[in-house]
Amino acid sequence: MMRICRAIFLVLLLAFPFLLSGCSDSSGRPPRQEVNFQDAYNKDDTWLIHWYLCGTDLETRFGAASADLEELMQVKLPPNVKVLIEAGGAKKWKNSSVPNGKTVRLLYDSDGIHELGKVKGADMGDTNTLAEFLRYGKENYQADHHVFIFWDHGGGSMAGVCYDETTEHMLSLNNIRAAFDSVYKGSKDKPPFEMIGFDACLMATYETAQMLHGLTRYMVASEEVEPGCGWNYTGWVGALVKNTAMGGNGLGKEICDSYMDGCESNNVEDSVTLSVIDMSKLPALKVAYDAFGIEALEAAAKRPKKFFSAFAREAKTAENYGGNTRQDGFTNMVDLADLAKEAKEQMPKSYDQLVKAVNDAVIYKVYGEYRDQGSGISGFHSYDSDKRHFQLYADQKSASLPHKYLYNYLIYGNLPDGVVDTLKAQLADEAKELAAQEQIAQQAAQEQHGSSTGIFDIKMLEDTPVTLDKKGFATVKLNEAQLDLVSAVHCNLVLMDLQKDRLVYLGSDGNVEADWGKGVFKDNFQGTWPMLDGHPIYIEIIAREDGYNLYSVPIKLNGEACNLQVSYNFKTKKYKIQGARQGIDNHGMADRNLRKLKKGDKITTIHYSMSISGNDDNFHPVDGDTFTVEDKPKIADGELKDGRYGYLFEFISPNGGSALSTLVQFALKKGKVTTTVEE
Repeated sequence: MMRICRAIFLVLLLAFPFLLSGCSDSSGRPPRQEVNFQDAYNKDDTWLIHWYLCGTDLETRFGAASADLEELMQVKLPPNVKVLIEAGGAKKWKNSSVPNGKTVRLLYDSDGIHELGKVKGADMGDTNTLAEFLRYGKENYQADHHVFIFWDHGGGSMAGVCYDETTEHMLSLNNIRAAFDSVYKGSKDKPPFEMIGFDACLMATYETAQMLHGLTRYMVASEEVEPGCGWNYTGWVGALVKNTAMGGNGLGKEICDSYMDGCESNNVEDSVTLSVIDMSKLPALKVAYDAFGIEALEAAAKRPKKFFSAFAREAKTAENYGGNTRQDGFTNMVDLADLAKEAKEQMPKSYDQLVKAVNDAVIYKVYGEYRDQGSGISGFHSYDSDKRHFQLYADQKSASLPHKYLYNYLIYGNLPDGVVDTLKAQLADEAKELAAQEQIAQQAAQEQHGSSTGIFDIKMLEDTPVTLDKKGFATVKLNEAQLDLVSAVHCNLVLMDLQKDRLVYLGSDGNVEADWGKGVFKDNFQGTWPMLDGHPIYIEIIAREDGYNLYSVPIKLNGEACNLQVSYNFKTKKYKIQGARQGIDNHGMADRNLRKLKKGDKITTIHYSMSISGNDDNFHPVDGDTFTVEDKPKIADGELKDGRYGYLFEFISPNGGSALSTLVQFALKKGKVTTTVEE
């Protein structure tokens, strides 16, 4: 039966997510930066805010776009400030200004809201629609200073922004640049926009900023998923009205501060981020980021397995965004400076230059208690090694060329001879770099449908033997060659319910005592597991940081499948339920609607189960306990019930493959754990 259980695990681990855990301390709520930007202009200067309001399901289901329109209209505008709005992309609207399923142009000025006309055949996720809106504003509304705001879902560098739910199209970074280039001429010294911002998730990326270089002086965006309340339009537009002499840096600070105020008033501030990027610093950032990528390629070329296994571990400990788990989906976005700090031993020549360049570019930021490691700019890292995701990244012209080669090497195992020297020459010549960008994107497209597993044959570690140490802890030992295949070691736990002839998968955890120097890994099973109001749950970690962990728990909330977002503070040793949201959708867009649990909500826990003796070879999600939320729902570790549990070490490769050790059995009785290993 043990061998049958192992085969079942192999199938399960291809279909379900992994958990990680770690211990750290936590500080209190981060203070705001004490930064004051001097006024840059005259108080009589004119301002035009272009608002690209793609409502999508955020409007259809929740009326979020209408709520922000209402916030805007709380501000009485002076004659020198106008807001030009293009609203569409939603099946239904919850205000009288925008018709259902249509796209309309509006103007909000000192006389109130006015309809300028409907836009026939508009697709908010299409380059032409964005370009026509830009052209309309340029031809009809002159102003001293221009601001452009994208509003909707965002999916980071891979997916882009502005998903139109009526057409199911969205704007990639390439689409956005093409639209702006068709109307405006970019200029590094005199860009046409004072500020371009994204009231959308995950868009504070290197690739987004590089795409906008020459179009704007400042960019404002979030590294992390935004909550449903989004930006506070009464706050930041009101601040501009009070001081029309401010520059884009000061306006960005007002957006950040009012955003944080709004999140705090809605009790959703724990994991938020928002940053202001000075676009004049991008050339230095590009040089530093490319240098980091080239040094990484040089290290990978010498010892690829050792490099990538270590680099993957470093990326997992760096602050990353949107979940990056199989339960929540993958955005593949990591904070650049935090990654550089974690990887300083791998890239000793370039990491400090990259950290400095990021810190110089990010001139202001706000963040919640559980997102305090970020610098304000994220970048692509292939956490899942998904070929389709890499292709989306490789297609973006603004992405770093050395990093495209780096992740192509990780995923496909291909690195052309002399590529480092070639890259250095290409990066010094803009025309050569553009040609190389096209070449690597085409190469990735050709390789996408292949079956290559890259350079990591993790199946070599299948059935790695487990022993018991003197204290009865299950232990595995890997030699240097084996360690070079591994980026993480997890433990996997199931309840072996022989009486009911079923296996119940409890999850995969990183709670393993790891000595990477000696290659020794020991179990740390204590007979406890997280419980939601006393009910066992399946729990998956999203992030491990210095002071906290972030987790995701699959549940049904009032009948709708979603994930609880949970933090664990190692100073207080307590879990906190932040709210519930759905994961990354099939289009790569993050769910902004973080729902707080309230009294009377009905929760059903979700588990994964299968029979032991039957022919079924897959675990299936099944409903667990159903209960009603009381005043203060909580998650806390609780003792597992007596019984027999199966445990295997899982070895994860840098490109997402996995292998399992031989089986360990734990017999749990009255809190006492007895361990046996498979012969």
